[in-house]
Amino acid sequence: MPVPHAPAAAGPTYLDALSLLGQVADELVVRSVRDTHTAWADRVHAVARPATGGAASVPERLHRGIAGAVYAGVSAGLRAASTGLDRAAATGVGPRLEDGPRGRFVSSAVNGLIGDRLLRERPQMAIPMAVRRGGRDVPLDGLAEAFPAATGKVVVLLHGLCENESYWNRWRERTGTTYGEALAGRGWTPVFLRANTGLGLRENGVALAGLMQRLVDGWPVEVEQVALVGHSLGGLVVRAAGAVATEAERPWTERVTDVVTLGTPHLGAPIAWGIGHGSRGLGVLPETAAFGRILDWRSVGVHDLVAGLAHDVPPLPHARYRLVAATLTRSQRHPVGDVVGDLLVRPRSAYGRDRRGRTLFPGGEVLHVGRTDHFGLLNHPEVHRALRRWLP
Repeated sequence: MPVPHAPAAAGPTYLDALSLLGQVADELVVRSVRDTHTAWADRVHAVARPATGGAASVPERLHRGIAGAVYAGVSAGLRAASTGLDRAAATGVGPRLEDGPRGRFVSSAVNGLIGDRLLRERPQMAIPMAVRRGGRDVPLDGLAEAFPAATGKVVVLLHGLCENESYWNRWRERTGTTYGEALAGRGWTPVFLRANTGLGLRENGVALAGLMQRLVDGWPVEVEQVALVGHSLGGLVVRAAGAVATEAERPWTERVTDVVTLGTPHLGAPIAWGIGHGSRGLGVLPETAAFGRILDWRSVGVHDLVAGLAHDVPPLPHARYRLVAATLTRSQRHPVGDVVGDLLVRPRSAYGRDRRGRTLFPGGEVLHVGRTDHFGLLNHPEVHRALRRWLP
């Protein structure tokens, strides 16, 4: 188990990341190789024994003993190294993950993959949902200082799985601007969030609902209008927050006029479904069960992408919904485009429409962007043009 850290505002260090790497290497790599090796050895030796079944031979027992000792030694070494790194990290020494974009990229990716586990076992590495500016969390009691030119029109942007707020700058060279910059030029104040995308949708929805209420209450000027923009899983978290807030009768939702989702798997993502089925399939045989356990390490956030959010999470009744889907093909009617979508999300799921034609968003406006992938929806020229109409 990791060594508990004393509270530290500075955040995790690279030593924390190395310690986690040692733990993962032990629990996934070494144990998977050991279990797979043992399973195959058992099958080979079973075939070599007489049909009536016999006792293990001397070579078989010798093989087991040597292999077991080697695996045990490697595992013990990795655990010892991980514990040592934890103790060093607990003293606060070493560079911080949050001090550079590469470290923040690693932190966000790891949180997306196993963020729920980090919160339980390594809370110092779990990302809290927060407003971000300049690569740092913005205290909600310091909004006036962080946003000196705040307007009454606030657009909140939430990234997708394994991402962080810097992803909203991707492909800036393609258009010469970003969604945030373009919206700021039209009188909106962009607010970028970062979240632990490995947590469940409900948990992140609760966190976002609470943050939004504090944001509206502490905004430097009176909030007249709120627009929510979510990329991929971020769109699901936005919907979950709206449902949570409606249940709690939180007034911030009354200011929401527009919701825009970019490549959001409202009805689930095939890749997440495939991971779940692959895990169960690999678990059938002892020789492949270890690889199934690797897939089972996926976070609750990834698991929640299997089904998305269906009709039990209704849209905000007074908000306008704009739903953007992408396909690798020019036309979304192309068989390839219909099946693979943007490589992660199919158009029907991004629009919230099932095979029977039922929709999660009656009256919602849809936009198809052809010849691009899931991440190509970030700062895409066609989406820029649409945002000028949707959020003038």
